[in-house]
This record gives sequence, structure tokens and C-alpha cells, in this order.
Amino acid sequence: QVQLVESGGGLVQPGGSLRLSCAASGTSFSGYAVGWYRQSPGKQRELVAGIRNTGSTNYADSVKGRFTISRDNAKKTVYLQMNSLKPEDTAVYFCNLGTYNSVSYVPYNYWGQGTQVTVSS
Repeated sequence: QVQLVESGGGLVQPGGSLRLSCAASGTSFSGYAVGWYRQSPGKQRELVAGIRNTGSTNYADSVKGRFTISRDNAKKTVYLQMNSLKPEDTAVYFCNLGTYNSVSYVPYNYWGQGTQVTVSS
């Protein structure tokens, strides 16, 4: 079946950088959009970045200018480069396969296990 595995999380100081990876297996990849979500305790899971099968990208206002989503279809992997990290970026980050309607990312029921990102001095 479809497997998504996130990696690359860890502890980083404010202002630092991390690159998260999401590796897909058991499915085709290039035809899907991919989203990165995050969830912190007591907060609702939020979409932080999405990338269409065409490569077009969208970002939440909270991360725009700091995060970059990209994909390598040959490796069936999507990345989230996170720069200028802030304590409020602390969360478990999940990737998801999905699609886009005219304006919005629509997740399918394919989720990874998540990777913890902690931003603290």
C-alpha cells in the first residue's frame, strides 16, 4: 500500500534551518500534489505548503518567505526547506498526497507518521 515516510526533523535554534523529506512508495508520485502540514499541541493541523504536480507552490502566510517546498519525482520525494525558524514553528510535520481544485489543496487519505521539529534556544 501507499507509504509516506517523513524525516529530517530535530532540534534547531531560532534562526536556524532544517530540511524535511517525505519519501513515497507503493504508489505513483508525479501525478499527485503534495502538502506539508504541521500540528502542535492544542492546535489544529494546518497546511503550511503545497506543491502541484506541475511544480507550482503555495504557502501559508505564516511561513511564506521562509519555507520552500520542492519535489524530486525521480526519487518520489518532496522536501520542505525551512529557514529562519521560529519557536512557533515547533510542531510535528506531516506530508500528504493530494490534489488541487481551482484554488485549494485537497488532501487524500495518505499520511506519513510525522517528524518532530523543535525550535528552541
